Amino acid sequence: MRLAIGQRVFAPRPWAVLATVPALALFVLLGFWQINRAEEKQVLMTEFAAGLETLTPGSEVAIRDLPRYQRVRLAGRYDPARQVLLDNMPSASGAPGYRVLTPLIRADGGGIVMVDRGWVPLGPSRAELPDVAVHGGERVVSGRLDRLPVPGLRLGAAAASGGKSAWPRVLNFPVRADVEAELGVPVAARILLLDAELADGYERIWKPAVGFGPARHLGYAIQWFALALTLVVIFVVLSLRPVSDKEAQGS
Repeated sequence: MRLAIGQRVFAPRPWAVLATVPALALFVLLGFWQINRAEEKQVLMTEFAAGLETLTPGSEVAIRDLPRYQRVRLAGRYDPARQVLLDNMPSASGAPGYRVLTPLIRADGGGIVMVDRGWVPLGPSRAELPDVAVHGGERVVSGRLDRLPVPGLRLGAAAASGGKSAWPRVLNFPVRADVEAELGVPVAARILLLDAELADGYERIWKPAVGFGPARHLGYAIQWFALALTLVVIFVVLSLRPVSDKEAQGS
């Protein structure tokens, strides 16, 4: 490909084309991916803000059909003998520990909802689990619906520590099926993030699961697009050369 532009000729070299096109495509794709991530996180933040009204769903209402972060109020009783500790869960300040999931047997016959009672620190050793005892009497709990925490990269299945006879079970990023396998009964598709002002809980600083906000993703997108533009400029500059005397005479 040759294109005369004034006293210069645009004649990209094959190696430059082969090096530039894949890199340019990658930079543009990464830019749009960052924009998509910003939009996804904005949706989560909007859902979190929208779920302010507290509902009291009946047994015929499936928890999975309610919006994520919807606030609900449920009556029932805890099953303190079969609790789950979510491993590798940092506190709001980044300290290592667990999040405590306690089964709530709904009074309306709506099954079992796992209530996230908050974060507790690690014990003196992993062999010595924290005391998360709670009474199993009738109660009313409220909070936001959410999903089980999801790792950035899942490596293998959730593993229970202490054997099948030890409670509470320690699970590493379990999915719903893992929790059901440990309890031996079906559980709701969502967990309940217990309101911070209610009793029988631990550290509860709930916020949308966004990590950092949409603005940073947009900043990253601008950087990728800027790199793409810079690459195009470099490609054009390297592909332009002065017209030789022979080429000028031939024209």
